[in-house]
Amino acid sequence: MERKKLLLIKLSSLGDVIFNIPLSYALKDAGYEVTWLVSEKGYDILKNNPCVDRVILAPIFKWRKRGFVLQNTIEFWNIIKTLRKEKFDISIDAQMMFKSLFFNMFCGAKRRITSTQAKEFSKLGANEFVEGISYSPKIPIVKNYLKFADWIKTGAETTNIIKKSLPERTQEQIAKVDELLKNIDKSKPTVIISPATTWDNKHWAETNWIKVAEAVSQSANIVFTGSEKDKKLIDKLCKNSYINLSGKTNLMELIEVFSRANVVVSPDSGSAHLAWALNKPAVITVFTCTPKDILAPYGDDRKYIALSGNLPCQPCFKKKCKKKDNINACQSLPTAEKVIEAIKKFI
Repeated sequence: MERKKLLLIKLSSLGDVIFNIPLSYALKDAGYEVTWLVSEKGYDILKNNPCVDRVILAPIFKWRKRGFVLQNTIEFWNIIKTLRKEKFDISIDAQMMFKSLFFNMFCGAKRRITSTQAKEFSKLGANEFVEGISYSPKIPIVKNYLKFADWIKTGAETTNIIKKSLPERTQEQIAKVDELLKNIDKSKPTVIISPATTWDNKHWAETNWIKVAEAVSQSANIVFTGSEKDKKLIDKLCKNSYINLSGKTNLMELIEVFSRANVVVSPDSGSAHLAWALNKPAVITVFTCTPKDILAPYGDDRKYIALSGNLPCQPCFKKKCKKKDNINACQSLPTAEKVIEAIKKFI
């Protein structure tokens, strides 16, 4: 029997792409052939990922960098032509923003679905609307996205089964990580600290990261990870005392590094969500301004620990602190001692 064709539109960010992997599995398990339209940030984690049948790249960030030029329009319409040739039965706009509007509107699917909470005019691209897919209080966003599968009556189990995966690494990528970690003490557990994130307000205090590393370093290998732009911060935290991989790995190599960890500790960031999607390491996530009940790695509470303070303003969900007094107070919480206690449960 020929499978129905479904287009899943989730362009970015890295974390949000990962949050939709269980949805893609639910759709595939229900018999749909799933094509995923994604931008640069999520492309590598979907390419060769068993959660999806086909991946199409929409180079949103390249287009933004170029500005308003004819080449962007040509590339956009070439993608639309590719989508329309597929003759999709259903499209799901899980991005729910202006940047996904025209992909959903012109993809050619008979049923074009998004949420009643979709923003920035993106509802104009749809002809069916699902209630309640948003950052709803107390509901993990992973389960919210699975409401799309419930809406199209897939019959797939979406209540208790959360399937996730990342692509296998190549031998070249594995060999590079072998070299990067060649001095690690294999008799000790490994704790990876990924302290950087995109929002200023999501960062945890530098002094707390230093306390955590110092407290755990006698009983575990400490490895710091981050991108090239995080190097200044991580150099400051490492002080040549720990393994510093900032700027030394691409996304797939970072996944391989995480696969060798016992624990990954991170603020609310793509790193935390990557580690969760691997299914292997324990993940401790530090939440400052964002809601842990919605965005924390979902599943076994003994393996995935989310920590935050309890200030009246938390979670504000703001990129920059708006308070005039006691500014950025949430960045000191939870205390370093609470995170150290959580790490020691796993090492």
